[in-house]
Amino acid sequence: MHYSALTTEAGTFVDDLTVYKVADDHYMVTLNAGNIAKDVSWIRDHGTGTAEFRDLSEETALIAIQGPRAVEILQRLTPVNLVAVPYYWFTTGQVLGKRAILSRTGYTGEDGFEVYVSPGDAKALWEGLLEAGSPLGLLPCGLGARDTLRLEAKMALYGNDIDEAHTVIEADLGWIVKLEKGEFIGRAALAKQKAEGIARKLVGFEMMGRGIARPHYPILKGGERIGEVTSGAPSAWLNRNIGLGYVAIAHAALGTEIEILIRDQPVAARIVKTPFYKRPRS
Repeated sequence: MHYSALTTEAGTFVDDLTVYKVADDHYMVTLNAGNIAKDVSWIRDHGTGTAEFRDLSEETALIAIQGPRAVEILQRLTPVNLVAVPYYWFTTGQVLGKRAILSRTGYTGEDGFEVYVSPGDAKALWEGLLEAGSPLGLLPCGLGARDTLRLEAKMALYGNDIDEAHTVIEADLGWIVKLEKGEFIGRAALAKQKAEGIARKLVGFEMMGRGIARPHYPILKGGERIGEVTSGAPSAWLNRNIGLGYVAIAHAALGTEIEILIRDQPVAARIVKTPFYKRPRS
């Protein structure tokens, strides 16, 4: 598996996605559900050679189980040895007697699995997970809670932190594209930007004053606008308010004191190292 990106000629994001190598001639791509139509169109427009592309979105359901006891809970429903599956690898097998793809991935910063099944099997999987996991503290998680988790782990959200206005390098995700591996769409623009340097960068910050940063709030330095917030929320785990935003590269250094303009009031903040939270490795 590989976390990657579809890029434009300018090196900006069409989408971020995960690529699964099933076989030498078979790959599965998981993309953002809100971008299905755009991504499918992009892939078909840029397809070359004899490759065949099929959109299986309507034939696929995905349920993610995340957290320090995720493996323990899911293991009760499958004979697959989940412990043997490394992070960012996947396998296939039976879950509750039904065929599934089990991927040791997720967008929360915690350990866990994303389980792909047919839509007709999704309800049974959901109920089976809740039954097996409730005694161990498993609870359904809404998008708001998941958004806080991915922010703590500095996992970029498409439409907020990454989009067609920002490049892979500006988003601090240069590691997901390999310039040395040959040509790809956007390579020339990214190579040029890497050589010449960037004018802005996605950084993490923590609030020093009272207030919660929200997307599109201006970021100031000495009263001058130097950037914009892309994500922000209270972190219950860290007990402080955190956020991400693009700032001019001259002000992107760790420790730089900035202000977030919240309802016309500048509130003190500081650029900090990310990810804000990293799960303990066993």
